[in-house]
Amino acid sequence: MAEKALLDRSQVKKAVQALQAFLKNKASGEAPFLDETQHISLLFTLWKIPKEAQTIRIPLPHGQRSDTEEICLFTRDEPNMTSEQTQRFYKKLLQERGVKGISEIIPYKVLKTEYKPYEAKRRLLGNFDLFISDDRIRRLLPSHLGKHFYKSKKEPLCVNLQSKHLARDIERVIQGTSLKVTNKGCCCMARVAHSGMTADEVTENIEAAAQTVVTKLRMKGPVIKLIHIKSQTSVALPVYTSDLGHLSVLESKQAQTPKDKESASTKTKKNKTEDKEQADATAEGKRKVKKVKKNKAAAEEEEEIPQLVPIETPVKKPKLEKASKKKKLEKAPKPAALKKATKAQSKLIKKTDSKVKRKVPKVK
Repeated sequence: MAEKALLDRSQVKKAVQALQAFLKNKASGEAPFLDETQHISLLFTLWKIPKEAQTIRIPLPHGQRSDTEEICLFTRDEPNMTSEQTQRFYKKLLQERGVKGISEIIPYKVLKTEYKPYEAKRRLLGNFDLFISDDRIRRLLPSHLGKHFYKSKKEPLCVNLQSKHLARDIERVIQGTSLKVTNKGCCCMARVAHSGMTADEVTENIEAAAQTVVTKLRMKGPVIKLIHIKSQTSVALPVYTSDLGHLSVLESKQAQTPKDKESASTKTKKNKTEDKEQADATAEGKRKVKKVKKNKAAAEEEEEIPQLVPIETPVKKPKLEKASKKKKLEKAPKPAALKKATKAQSKLIKKTDSKVKRKVPKVK
C-alpha cells in the first residue's frame, strides 16, 4: 500500500502519453500501411535479489490483449472419444459457457503425434500469441512442448475447465498478466497494456499491477527500487523512484548482519575451546590410567616366585655309520652311449694287436 501512495498518477499519465506519441510518430514514419499494436510493459527493479523464484498472477481492470491475437487451448483426451470428437466436445462446451476468443483447440493426443517434430513445434509457437491448458494435463506438457516455449515466455497458463464460472476464469487469464520473479537478478518485467489503449486505461492497469506486485512479493522491508514503462522499441521511462530513506534502512540491516556473524563466530570459538579442553582432560585421564596399569604390572613381576628348572642329562649322540671304502671307490655307472664307445675302442685295439703280432718262424 505504501508503494501505491508514492505512485503519482499524473506522472504516470504523462509518461504514458509521451510513450504513445513516440509510438505513433515511429509508426507513421516507418510503416504507414501497417496498423500493428505494440506491447507496453512494466519494468520492476528490486533492492535485493530474491532468495526464491516466484510467479505472480496480476489481474488487470482493462484487457491488455487486442482482438487480433490468436489463442490456443490444450485439452485432455476424453475417454471413448477420438481426437476430432474431443475437439467438437470442447468447442460446444465453450459456446455453451459463453467463452470467446479461443482460436484453436488441440487435444493432448494430437499434440503428442502431430507436433512431435522440432519444426512442427516451432511452427506452433509462431502461430499463436497465447497458450492455455487444462490444469489436469499441465504436468504432461513440458516434455512435449520443448524448451523454446519457456525461453520465449509462452508457456501455457492453466485453467480449470470444470469450473462453474468458466467464462470469467478464462477471461481473467487472457486479459490478465503474470510477473516472473527469478533469483538470478533484481529486474523483472510484466506486460500491462498495448499501444491501442487510451492513456487512462494504461495508467489504471499500471497502478493495479504495482499494487499487486508489492503485496504479493515474498520479501521483507523495502522491496521496489525503480519502476519504468517501455514498449518493444522505446526507451524505458521512469514512473517511480524509491526514497533514499530505504537505502539507510537496508544499510542498517546489512550492518546488523556482520555483528550477528561476529557473535556467532565468537560462540563457535568458545565452543571449540571448550571441546579442546575436554579432549585434553580425557587424554590426561587416559595417560594416568595407563601409568597405574604399568606400575601394577611391574609390582606383580617382582612378586613372582622363580620356578625350578630340571637339569638336563647329557645324551650320547648316535654314531654315524661310516661309509665303506668299497662304496666310495665304486665308480659311477656310465651311460649307455659311453659303454658302446668304449666297446668299439677295445675292438679296434684288439684288431691292431692281432695285425702287429705275426708268427715268427722258429730257427732250428
